[in-house]
Amino acid sequence: RADLYLLVYQTMRLGIFSDVHANLEALNSVIEAYRLEQIDRYYCLGDVVGYGANPNECTNIVRKVAELTILGNHDAAVAGRMDYSYYYEAARHALDAHAQSLTSDNMAWLRSLPYKHRVPDANVLLCHGSPVRIEEFEYIFAPEQARECLPILEQLSDITLIGHSHLCKVFALKPGEVRELPARDFQLQPGYKYIVSVGSVGQPRDYDNRASYTVFDTETSTFEFKRVEYDIDMAATKIFEAKLERNFGHRLFIGV
Repeated sequence: RADLYLLVYQTMRLGIFSDVHANLEALNSVIEAYRLEQIDRYYCLGDVVGYGANPNECTNIVRKVAELTILGNHDAAVAGRMDYSYYYEAARHALDAHAQSLTSDNMAWLRSLPYKHRVPDANVLLCHGSPVRIEEFEYIFAPEQARECLPILEQLSDITLIGHSHLCKVFALKPGEVRELPARDFQLQPGYKYIVSVGSVGQPRDYDNRASYTVFDTETSTFEFKRVEYDIDMAATKIFEAKLERNFGHRLFIGV
């Protein structure tokens, strides 16, 4: 008699956030908002550092809160795990400044982060950018970019969660088909796999200046987009006082 195995996943509420970018005010507001959500596990999809004025403080919080953090391209640059000489000058300056200011413990932590992670007891894959050529940190913010994932569709989980673009996006995939869905709360449907971009905590770029964070309920297969206001004036002032590129602060007000 052939044995029959049934894979049963644990039901959980996952708090998934990304692209903190050293914005302490935004991160604190997101963590406070999550207290109302009954979260079982937190995951960060990378780019804890870069752009903002509080790399150590944000790294300390993410290390404490998140079950696991994915390596982002800014994390990789600061940790010496990628060549960022092609980045524009202001971004390179911020990365250099963060590399000099991070504690040795936080630097070692960045150097240890994985490129991807499958959540135990849940059919969820975490990446910073596209799961295709994962070490190259490619974007997915349009259907043609999501379509590049079709050849590896069988390797993907029911839902793949990414950051990197700082945009909230939803793509539903099945063999030969990619559909972009509205970036609002939705429930996974049988026959599709999903790629979801969760937006940015610390530097949103969808013309909504509120910090972005998300929740995935594995029992109901429901994904939720959340936004919360934070003290943008303080976050921007810190950037100006740190003599980082002033546009890194200005753009926070308009969410671009």
